[in-house]
Amino acid sequence: MNSLIKLELTRALRNRKFLFFSVIYPSVLFLIIAGNADSTTKVPGTGLTLPTYMMVSMASFGALTAVLMGNSERIAKEREGGWVRQLRLTTLPGRGYVLAKTASAAVVSLPSIVIVFVIAAAVKDVRLDAWQWLALTGAIWAGSLVFAALGVAIGYLATGDAVRPITMITYFGLSMLGGLWMPTTTFPDWLQDIAKWLPTHAYAALGQAIEQSRAPHVQDLVVLVVSFALFAGGAAWLYRKDTLKA
Repeated sequence: MNSLIKLELTRALRNRKFLFFSVIYPSVLFLIIAGNADSTTKVPGTGLTLPTYMMVSMASFGALTAVLMGNSERIAKEREGGWVRQLRLTTLPGRGYVLAKTASAAVVSLPSIVIVFVIAAAVKDVRLDAWQWLALTGAIWAGSLVFAALGVAIGYLATGDAVRPITMITYFGLSMLGGLWMPTTTFPDWLQDIAKWLPTHAYAALGQAIEQSRAPHVQDLVVLVVSFALFAGGAAWLYRKDTLKA
């Protein structure tokens, strides 16, 4: 299994298009969105400046990109191409393939988080305590596992031709409605009520709670735990179903 993980990491790091969208793209968006904001521009209802608020949103967006986009398309195409079937003929345990995909995506997601933080601190003068930087990195990195499970589920659900549109709709829908591209406080009240129950909103809310030096809301934790259970359970069921077909 270690050899497969190394192979997946090598493939991910050599994919320049994937690295751009998962590592560079979130930082560029951060500069575009927070570019004209100063240290006094506050996001209503949060007490956070716009650069500080969007730093967490874009770091979360980068991790989401790495684990969701990285897993779904590769798994679907490798299933269709027969690679997964070939691996089943080896001594590799079934969970090894899924773990290798998740590990490679997680490794790529970490630089995307760190680069957004570095740019926010250097360009927009975002200042936090040392424990907050460490806690933010750990929370956003760990929280990305929720969407890694979703990526695996989509990869086993969709065919090679259908996986991209399904992933893109899911990706952009969760990002926009969850408030990763703009504060949900700017949404109409009815849309804010919907956003509160999306895992992307709860995901970013964890980081915002750390920035505000407070405990996260119970609802956000519940949404993330339930989402992970649903996505991971769905991925496991689809994996077993795919194995039986083979």
